Amino acid sequence: MSQLTIILWILNVIVDTVGQLAFKAAATSGVNYSGMAHWRYMLKKPWIWIGVGSYVLEFVLWLAFLSLVPLSVGVMLGSINIVAIMIAGRIWFKESLSKWRLIGILLIACGVAVVGIE
Repeated sequence: MSQLTIILWILNVIVDTVGQLAFKAAATSGVNYSGMAHWRYMLKKPWIWIGVGSYVLEFVLWLAFLSLVPLSVGVMLGSINIVAIMIAGRIWFKESLSKWRLIGILLIACGVAVVGIE
């Protein structure tokens, strides 16, 4: 892989992870509200807009990345986003990582490494 491809891949992982964290932060804020009131509350907070902005940027990065690699490789390499998001969720939201989730992380990381070696 070229240096540009690797940079786009890493940026995609970072931006996707930020977007997921922002959406989680938005979804868990305003817990005193329900229904449409919760949605109105979320729309007034920056987290949801950081998430939306991240997804727009991720879309552009993903298109650029896919223009440089075959789809089958790109999708497999993109699977590392799952690992990054699970680890970030553990760090920022104190979510649990069970033994099976850790095994899943390891298997995904190994699969991405195998595809990335190509």
